[in-house]
Amino acid sequence: MAKKENPEEKRKSPRYYMELAIEAMKRSMDELNKDAPSPRVGAVVVFPDGTYETAYRGEFRDGDHAEYTLLDKKFRTKDLSDCWLFATLEPCGPKARKFPKLCCAERIGNARIRKVWYGVQELNSKAKGGKKLLEEEYKAEVLPFDRDLHKEILAFNKDFNDWVEEENQRRKEALKTVTGPLQNAVKNTDISFLSKDALELYIFRTKREFAYDSDELKNDLISKDLLEVDEKTGEARPTGDCILLFGKNPRDKFPQVSIKAKVDYGGGQEPDAESFDDALVLIPDKVKEWAKKVIPESMDRSNFTREKVSHFPPDVIREAIINAIIHRDYSNKRAKVELEITPEKIEVRSPGEPISPNTLKDLQNFTAISQTRNPELAYIFNLMRYMEETGVGMDTYRTMREKFDLPLPVITYQKSNLIVTFPRTMEAFKKISHHPNVAKLNDAQLKGYEWLKTVSEASTREYSSHFIIGYKTAQRHLAAMKELGLIRDNGEDANSPNYKYIVNE
Repeated sequence: MAKKENPEEKRKSPRYYMELAIEAMKRSMDELNKDAPSPRVGAVVVFPDGTYETAYRGEFRDGDHAEYTLLDKKFRTKDLSDCWLFATLEPCGPKARKFPKLCCAERIGNARIRKVWYGVQELNSKAKGGKKLLEEEYKAEVLPFDRDLHKEILAFNKDFNDWVEEENQRRKEALKTVTGPLQNAVKNTDISFLSKDALELYIFRTKREFAYDSDELKNDLISKDLLEVDEKTGEARPTGDCILLFGKNPRDKFPQVSIKAKVDYGGGQEPDAESFDDALVLIPDKVKEWAKKVIPESMDRSNFTREKVSHFPPDVIREAIINAIIHRDYSNKRAKVELEITPEKIEVRSPGEPISPNTLKDLQNFTAISQTRNPELAYIFNLMRYMEETGVGMDTYRTMREKFDLPLPVITYQKSNLIVTFPRTMEAFKKISHHPNVAKLNDAQLKGYEWLKTVSEASTREYSSHFIIGYKTAQRHLAAMKELGLIRDNGEDANSPNYKYIVNE
């Protein structure tokens, strides 16, 4: 129930509500089963008549943001136009949530709240941007808490802020260590070391209008710091990134730059292998063509098209290879990207651990944000319209269930390699899933579990509607998953229309 001030006084000075938000912040709850410390956040919504309500992080459910608790849990159906909102931390921005989830800034803007105060700026790069979104998209007025209150908020969040600083520093050091050598000119090379085919593909895909051996192309590469000009001689030498992207024989300078591919047909048939040692920009399409040859095809007679369709979509393999090329750790000179195809699974192994601030859990839950340890490579792939299709591959991976009727990939980290495994059947998925109880689901339940992993939360009715099954059948599926510890409810009353199920991390 909202607390009421003297109606004749209406709203008090903003300072009063800033202090209320800080008091609410002090009641914040730590998230369970999480290695990193949780931020402590308090929030207050104030109505024009002086009515106000407070909320704090984790008040009703583990991990729920204070603003979400206020706007979605306490005042979901109430008109919040002309309200004030106070939060001790900058409301989280668009990077903090993946569709269909909304970030706190979007919730505030959609509630038509036009005046917002916040205490300290969000330090976590995965959650920044709330202030900018509110001001630019929703035309809200965003104001700071009084400066003397910042010290108290920061002191109460010391553990969280120290952790964020450590993560940021770790990421900077990783980027400096890995990308630094690739940005320098490579000794004993010149522009003749670059591949005509690679440069012409770059020109074609970026829609340039100059020749591959022209001064215009040379200047284009210089402007992107891919060629380094000697001040004394005027000679242009390729950087490590340039050799990787466009080199005739990149392995002459970087032996680790290779894609090793192997296919095991099973049934006693002789395995096949291939090595892709070309300029990086040439490899994705070459891998795709090779995959189309080695993966058995079947005739698709749906819609009477009689079109040949691969048992596994080569475009997904191509996407996984692009991700491996862009995000691998090139400082590991002994390891190569590996692609292995068997009758049960397709596996891509890429040297390097998850890139901060993403964690292995972020990747496994398909919530990772786009980050790369090789920004120069990513920039060129983006210009060539490869990265439109990949980012960190999360969208492609997340939609495999719907697009291709295939299980979601399983992502693991082992022996210095990030491993993306694509099960080719549901039975294979049961064998390689990192959750042992997945194997106890029947095929229909497993498809349901896979679908739940791609949405933020779903009710029994939504589950029933999606799979076109009876309500009682949907209840049995969800009850089985919950009993096995694969999913949980969202903490709402079981009789509430807002009662839904969420996949356990």
